[in-house]
Amino acid sequence: MSTEKDNIQDEVQDEQKTDNTVDHKDKKADKKSKKSKKSKAKKETKEQKLQREFDELNEKHVQLNDDYLRLFSEFDNFRKRKNKEIADLYITAGEKMILAIIPTIDDFERALQHIGDSEEAQAHREGLELIYNKFLNILKQNQVAEIDAKGKDFDTDFHEAITRFPAPTEDMKGKVVDVTEKGYTMGEKVIRYAKVVVGE
Repeated sequence: MSTEKDNIQDEVQDEQKTDNTVDHKDKKADKKSKKSKKSKAKKETKEQKLQREFDELNEKHVQLNDDYLRLFSEFDNFRKRKNKEIADLYITAGEKMILAIIPTIDDFERALQHIGDSEEAQAHREGLELIYNKFLNILKQNQVAEIDAKGKDFDTDFHEAITRFPAPTEDMKGKVVDVTEKGYTMGEKVIRYAKVVVGE
């Protein structure tokens, strides 16, 4: 009898051990599945984090690129404006110098018209013409040209009428009869208007 009891107890203990082993295995499997779920959740979170960081960096890149393009454009405009100002300054300075020289050229032209024909006067004429031609070369070098006015139609863009005079012929009406002071252009800009007499 005691032997049967012992056998039964042994069987019960074996069953309990088996149950405990199965429970233990089930618990391990549960833990593994929980860990795998957690690791998947972590992986998804990492992917989302990386995506978010990528989007932020991409946005910063777009913003910095836009700022760079704006800054480059502003600098380019500034550079062009400064270059134009410098070029205008040179033109203005040159224009002032030329305007200071032109009255001297007028004086040379008047002197050459009133020099006599004697031998002594001829020597003076040659000297005056030499200096006069040097002044004309300075004008050419600076793209200064005389305004051709006599016999042309009166044009307020180039001529300044100082008086009106009866036209000697019918076809000279509204045209320049005489030039009292020559006009000049520098490039395409008029720097001194020609003072003229207009026929009527």
